[in-house]
Amino acid sequence: MIRAAFESFRLVFLPTDLLLFLLLVSMVGFLLYARKREYYRVAWRQISARPLAMICMGICLLYASVALLDSVRYQKRALSVDGKRQKTEQGEPVYRPEVLTLLDALCSGLRARTEKTFSAPFAIHQFTKETVELPDGRTIRGYPRLMYGGASLTNPEEKWRRVAGLALEGLLIGIGMGVTLILLTIGWFTARSRASQKRTHERPVYSGLRAGGFLAAVAVLGAVLASLSTEYHVFGTDQVGQDVLYRSLKGCRVGLVVGTLTTLISTPLAILFGVTAGYLGGRIDDIIQYIYTTLSSIPSILLIAAAMLIVTSRLEGQQAAIASDTRLLWLCVVLGIGSWTGLCRLLRGETLKVRENEYVEAAEAFGVSRVEIMMRHLLPNVMHIVLISIILGFSGLVLAEAVLAYVGIGVDPSMESWGNMINAARLDISRDPVVWWNLLAAFVFMFGLVLPANIFGDAVRDALDPRLKTE
Repeated sequence: MIRAAFESFRLVFLPTDLLLFLLLVSMVGFLLYARKREYYRVAWRQISARPLAMICMGICLLYASVALLDSVRYQKRALSVDGKRQKTEQGEPVYRPEVLTLLDALCSGLRARTEKTFSAPFAIHQFTKETVELPDGRTIRGYPRLMYGGASLTNPEEKWRRVAGLALEGLLIGIGMGVTLILLTIGWFTARSRASQKRTHERPVYSGLRAGGFLAAVAVLGAVLASLSTEYHVFGTDQVGQDVLYRSLKGCRVGLVVGTLTTLISTPLAILFGVTAGYLGGRIDDIIQYIYTTLSSIPSILLIAAAMLIVTSRLEGQQAAIASDTRLLWLCVVLGIGSWTGLCRLLRGETLKVRENEYVEAAEAFGVSRVEIMMRHLLPNVMHIVLISIILGFSGLVLAEAVLAYVGIGVDPSMESWGNMINAARLDISRDPVVWWNLLAAFVFMFGLVLPANIFGDAVRDALDPRLKTE
């Protein structure tokens, strides 16, 4: 039975998906490494002592979870008319051309319930007029009922009563899930405290309440949205009738991919060139300075536009999913090549200062190789700058995707992203009456990621920057 279940689909791997999971594995490895160093443990205690920073970290992890769910792709097995699985003449299975993700499976209701065109949030009638045929045979111009939004209502005047009932139902379910999560987290923190037999500045019950309270709030919000989405379009629908809430959730992956993969590309370049230039000096320093000064002098928008036009022309004729993913990958590459120069300058200046310390001079006197000195003595002492720049630069990259999509050189127009939603809303807000919910949804989801990322970045800066003596 298990074998038959696995044979009913096959996994599909795209380059950005593999890189995103590679980054996840790297982050887990860094966390395991950081647990063994007192410097990072002290920094974590400072961060965990700030409730707002922990809430913001939880929100960022929630966005990351949605992005990871949208990165696990699969194709279903094709079935014949009689329900049997199709096979080729060679006996190989045949799969459907449509590529789905786990997020699509979880949001199958939102994905399947498409209307004809625009509809406002919680609306039961279409936003635009069309010719409607009455039961007596007459035709008039009016606002027809939606196929799915409020379809269970027989009396349109009871709409808000039904909305309140669904919200209350979701609230009760969310509260039940939240109480369960709070009890589980309190029990986990208590068992962990007894197993470690270490005294902490905070009781495990308080730690469990804080962590469980956030999970409970997420559970309540998710349950209310899920309950309302069963009968209504919470954020309305777009021009082709697609649910805007579903599009906003799909945009999380593009925002996270642009922010994380660009960082994955730019950070190693900045570390390599910055530490090398600062420590070795001389001609190598002059060459590296010339390289990053030249790159900084080129307008980034022109570099990105030229690169994306070349990439787009080479992708003609390829499958839509592969072409859009390749374009997204090259966008991250171009952004990474153009964004490492600022961090490189910071690392070069910090390395110039750190190399004058006594332990570096002692290592040179004992004949330690330059590569080992850079890896063991210089790099650990500039990592706080790297971590701070990564977290604070992430929000700028998420906003950059929206700006690039707005000017038409960002991700593929067929890919769901907040930038494409804003670009489409640019035309919608010029209508009369105004279609405002596309822009609002993209703004809410983008604001909900960028603001917590900045607040958490400030907390990381305060904890890791040795120049800020935060207790």
